[in-house]
Amino acid sequence: MPDFMFDGKVYYNPVEFAMDRIGGTWKIPILWRVKDRIYRYSELKRAIPHISDKMLTSQLRELQRDGFIHREVYAVVPPKTEYSITEKGKLAIPLVTAIRNFGIDLMEMEGVDVSHYGR
Repeated sequence: MPDFMFDGKVYYNPVEFAMDRIGGTWKIPILWRVKDRIYRYSELKRAIPHISDKMLTSQLRELQRDGFIHREVYAVVPPKTEYSITEKGKLAIPLVTAIRNFGIDLMEMEGVDVSHYGR
């Protein structure tokens, strides 16, 4: 496979390129939540309890920059910001679902209790 440059970075294959956009600890959980409804920042923070404010902010900015989520800011007091999935973000959901199901399968194989993970 030929390598290619995008945005000043060399990529060696399409998987690396995709994982650079949606990979990591927090991007997939964020996408998983906004796939079904619009979230305010505080709701996302509550829905993903182990993420720090700094990390949530940076991951939301990256997902927005890459076109996976939309950020809507309302000029009200107190400020209101909402996050929703874009059409590009919706394209990632089947992949996220497959990765999630694969993870559940691996957990079961290793004897991890998966009863609280619905399919």
